Amino acid sequence: MIQTEPTPNPNSIKFLSEKVISAIGTEEFQRNKSKDLSNPFIKELLSFKGVELVLLSKNFLSVKKSDNASWSDLKPMVISHLNHYFENNSEPILNEKKSGIPANETDDTVKKIIDVLNNKIRPAVARDGGDIKFKSFEKGVVKVELQGSCSGCPSSLMTLKQGVQNLLKHYVKEVNSVEAI
Repeated sequence: MIQTEPTPNPNSIKFLSEKVISAIGTEEFQRNKSKDLSNPFIKELLSFKGVELVLLSKNFLSVKKSDNASWSDLKPMVISHLNHYFENNSEPILNEKKSGIPANETDDTVKKIIDVLNNKIRPAVARDGGDIKFKSFEKGVVKVELQGSCSGCPSSLMTLKQGVQNLLKHYVKEVNSVEAI
């Protein structure tokens, strides 16, 4: 059974599943890059009129819609699409690993930053239907990418500065600021 939850972003809804949606962690897919996709479920979901972005995580999927699309139209389509997939498949939608955070990062500060992001920040961001990905650390500045419901959310800048930045500065003394790319 699929349940929905609102997110802080009015243009995004979180669809929760009892089944595993992604066995490889959190991945984001954007409509403007859908021609390069091979996954038929994601490709079709991004073809729904008004769907701009899809984020898949272990037990949820977030959909971000365009301003002119209606949740009353999109919500039943997404639920039906998910139910149809799981009626016909026992495997998660995402089952193959894509490259994520660079595995060759050996810097202790970067390891600490990634650890804080993964263990203290990502679970909170996931509750709101989003994700945060580490991109780089240079001269005291951590660069992250906000995904899913967090992408374009009116409160994401406040979350980034008051939440993410404060936590990272508290746990990793080398961090001076955090920026979204």
